[in-house]
Amino acid sequence: MAASRPNILWISLEDVSPRFGCTGDPVARTPNIDRLAAEGVRFPNAFCVAPVCAPSRHAIIVGLYPTYSGAHHMRTTHRNPHTPELPTPYEVVLPPEAKILPEYLRAAGYYCTNNVKTDYQFSPPVTGWDENSREAHWRNRPDPSQPFFAVFNETFTHESGMWPREDRPLETDPTTVSVPPYLPDTPRVRETIARHYDNLARADRFVGELLEQLEEDGLAENTIVFLWSDHGEGLPRAKRWLYDTGIRIPLIVRWPEAHRNGALAPGSTDDRLVSLIDLPPTVLSLCGLDIPAHMQGQPFLGPQAQPRQYVYATRDRYDETYDMVRAVRDRRFKYIRNYRPELPRFLWIPYRNRHPAMQELWRLHAEGRLEGPALELFRYPRPVEELYDCENDPWELNNLANNPAYREVLERMRSALEAWRQRFDRWGEVPEAQMVSLFWNGSSQQPTTAPVVFVPIAPEQPGTDAAPEGGRYTDPTLLQLHCATQGASIAWTTDPGESPRWRLYTEPIRLPVGTTTVRAKAIRIGYRESEERRATFTVQPAG
Repeated sequence: MAASRPNILWISLEDVSPRFGCTGDPVARTPNIDRLAAEGVRFPNAFCVAPVCAPSRHAIIVGLYPTYSGAHHMRTTHRNPHTPELPTPYEVVLPPEAKILPEYLRAAGYYCTNNVKTDYQFSPPVTGWDENSREAHWRNRPDPSQPFFAVFNETFTHESGMWPREDRPLETDPTTVSVPPYLPDTPRVRETIARHYDNLARADRFVGELLEQLEEDGLAENTIVFLWSDHGEGLPRAKRWLYDTGIRIPLIVRWPEAHRNGALAPGSTDDRLVSLIDLPPTVLSLCGLDIPAHMQGQPFLGPQAQPRQYVYATRDRYDETYDMVRAVRDRRFKYIRNYRPELPRFLWIPYRNRHPAMQELWRLHAEGRLEGPALELFRYPRPVEELYDCENDPWELNNLANNPAYREVLERMRSALEAWRQRFDRWGEVPEAQMVSLFWNGSSQQPTTAPVVFVPIAPEQPGTDAAPEGGRYTDPTLLQLHCATQGASIAWTTDPGESPRWRLYTEPIRLPVGTTTVRAKAIRIGYRESEERRATFTVQPAG
């Protein structure tokens, strides 16, 4: 059954808005991405749930809103030298029913690889991936007929790639780029945007290499390819902000003919709303697998596809600085609510201040030379509510919240956001330190997953007692593995050595006749991994 399922390839970009040839950008040099779009379907109304990588990637791999699982602050797993008072580092503890997407696929027989970025707000569990390394690739699966789920995350287009580098001269002519109206049109800003186009061209070459490898391996006709970015581009008022420049992302999906199932023709665009939180249930839908009830996205492809009326996005603590902004968008309108309007828009984030375009904004603001939309970025206070007609005002410059003609739209969008918050924003107003304490059951230390218990089920042992060291049994003998930590997953292996292949435990293991040493450990996401335990079992033939 597993062998008949489609392969899935995710190509993940960083900090990219839809600046491709296939989206109509005349400066872009993206022939491979354009070819993928010509052979697949482009989704122009795709959005992330948070305009920074860690909360966004959390939603993508888990299928939960970061504000629901407690992953909404950017980021949790690093101690910040500028603000040691923050309760970081900590790992987000998922609800016990939640797993990462590849664990469901591994349980269904898929070979799952990640190369190499994770940034989930927790350590990737040993149960999640067959391979999680710079060498991870579908080509490494031991059985070439086994279906695969392969993720490749390259960082060419990260915002830091816009910073000048002496070893990488500009290839894009800065005079050819368009400058957003809220940024100053200076040579330095133009050079920064030009450098981003150079990085997009590098990313495009990487995409081409992966697509060529699929062709070389004869796998293109049984592989569904997704290309997406974790959030919008790394310019000021884009990344970290809930305007479309921060949350609108490119999304292209290419189906092989055998798995098209009534999908749009190659080269089409599908204008339905899509949120990146929809990726996990969509993959499960396309693979013919049940979607866990706790997942909060909506599949947009496959037999379980559902239409979406709104997408939602959030902004909270980013690096050093706390904030709280929420947004809801339909196909035309965007509603933003600032819960801390007394805060300036540009809070202190040292990393962002390294950006050349941000430094230009600060320089010209200090000199009193900003005007128009760029000057508006420094207006104080922020409006409590913002409403934009994204169809007629794509840069979101004309706030309609106080326009009586849009009162009905404002109230509808306000109600939609409040209804979403009631269901999915359970941690948004909880102080971060208090949230971490609740994750850790009131302790000041990260909990540790309970160790695995070995329970043999044999003719002379009905499965009532544990066997910590193993023992001698008669064929047929099954080995059940148990962990007392609620929500834990178990990995097991019979391989020797320091780098075994860990398998996902899904059902009792049938022990062969002879002597077998079984190793096992458990992990609840957000907890420390359990200690590894080993037991040796000798199974004798019956009679």
